[in-house]
Amino acid sequence: MPARWLGVSMSEHEWYLIGCIAGTSLVTALLRVLPMMFLEPDAMPRVVLDWLSFVPVAIMAALVGTDIFFNQGVLDLSLNNLYLMAAVPSLLVAWWSKSFFGAIAFAMAFVALARFWGW
Repeated sequence: MPARWLGVSMSEHEWYLIGCIAGTSLVTALLRVLPMMFLEPDAMPRVVLDWLSFVPVAIMAALVGTDIFFNQGVLDLSLNNLYLMAAVPSLLVAWWSKSFFGAIAFAMAFVALARFWGW
């Protein structure tokens, strides 16, 4: 017999799904809030702060790297790899402008124009 909560009848599977969503939400929130509560940047050694400054770049590289270098599951370093050809000048734009948004906007425009012109 399905349990009732706030007048809504839910099966065991639905309760399990709600529990999974609540659990993952709690873990995600705790992993973001607890370090901010207990770690003070002023009390951390400079070496640790320098090391932590590379974390966002490493995460971005891990997310984007496979899309840039692999085409249909195969390593593609040729000039036919549109995403690789867009990434190279985008790195220069990012270095010059110091803007993450500027580099992404440039890469998107590069790919859009290349596809428009039949690449």
